[in-house]
Amino acid sequence: MRKSNGLISKINRAFLLQALLISVAALLSVFFAKIVLEEVLIKQAIKEEAEYFWKNHEQDNTFPLPDTLNLTGYLDPDQLPASLLKHPPEKTGFHEYDDANNRFVLFLSQNNEQQLYLVYNRGQVDSLAAYYGLFPLALVLIVLYLSLWLTYRFSRRTISPISQLARQVNEIDFSSQDLSLLQEDKLPLSSDDDIQILTDAIKHLGERLESFIARERNFTRDASHELRSPLTVINIATDLLLTDDGLSESSQKNVQRIKRAATDMEELTEAFLLLARESDQVLSKDHVCVNDVIDEEISRIQLLAEEKGLAIEFKAEHKLHVNASDKVLSVLLGNLLRNAILYTDEGSVDITVTSSSVVISDSGRGISPQQVNNIFKPYYRGNNSSTPGHGVGMTIVKRLSDRFNWPITINSTPGQGTRVEVQFPASDSMTE
Repeated sequence: MRKSNGLISKINRAFLLQALLISVAALLSVFFAKIVLEEVLIKQAIKEEAEYFWKNHEQDNTFPLPDTLNLTGYLDPDQLPASLLKHPPEKTGFHEYDDANNRFVLFLSQNNEQQLYLVYNRGQVDSLAAYYGLFPLALVLIVLYLSLWLTYRFSRRTISPISQLARQVNEIDFSSQDLSLLQEDKLPLSSDDDIQILTDAIKHLGERLESFIARERNFTRDASHELRSPLTVINIATDLLLTDDGLSESSQKNVQRIKRAATDMEELTEAFLLLARESDQVLSKDHVCVNDVIDEEISRIQLLAEEKGLAIEFKAEHKLHVNASDKVLSVLLGNLLRNAILYTDEGSVDITVTSSSVVISDSGRGISPQQVNNIFKPYYRGNNSSTPGHGVGMTIVKRLSDRFNWPITINSTPGQGTRVEVQFPASDSMTE
């Protein structure tokens, strides 16, 4: 399951981590305090008690042995408790014993020929240490957890308007003309000045976006009409001129160049308008045969290839079908074919349709690896500035391939030619 990365989720994880660290720190503190109490304070006190007894015993043989609730002294080992007599100590120092009811620490001290046995009943002291250790610990943890909970509630209340604001902004459909979710009366209200500043900023952003989207739609609509109309007139006029039998051969060639340039401009306009659209839903998608699109594009550029004396070889190993817009495929493949012909001075342009891709190879000038990395940049033309064109064809191809997930691979060697392969992952094919 995907872990949430929202602000509230991050705050939840932060407070849980703090609570865990506080618990671990408190438990470690009690543990080390218990070690210090047992290993340092109690044992040191027993040693000092033994030294104090021997000092006074040397001056007065009748000085009484230590005898308290938890500490008892013995000079005669036979008087030791029965549980200690089973395994009497053989050397001086501390020794620990356990029986069914108590835990003892025995300290054996020797002065000249005499031995002193100090028996410390640690069971009762451990109970007291646990009681007085756990009770303050529980109290401290309650205070810490309560403060953490109050801080957590305050943080959630602080972040909640931001999260609500983020959800509302995420629900906006920018493809529609209604940006009412960014209106002030639908944004979360808060007395926090920072939240109010953010709310006002998003409201202002919504107004600017609404204005921008309106201008973009108007431009796309107007450009679609105003740019196509003169190009249509030029195409019709050139078609009429070409039917004039009195037109000289050189004039016919000039008219054909005008017609070809108008057709190129029309396709370029279609590509720009296509890329300007935010949603692909406005594009009609069909089960398009890529082979048919290539045939159509070859017929369009045939005249250009003949003028340069180039041969176009089309080899269809498969009949490739793609669920896409035929106009998109036409713009993408048309630009690649036209580019191959423009940058090939002699030889041929070979087109191959495989089971999942289209390969376009030429015997042209080729480009260096450094130029391959820059070929998709707008207006980049490398060292071929004398070749007709605007330097945007490959940029359009790249943007269309990225938008419709059709990866492009380019391999080129200067002086030997270029190989371009367009992959169509979501395609189906059959052998020709």
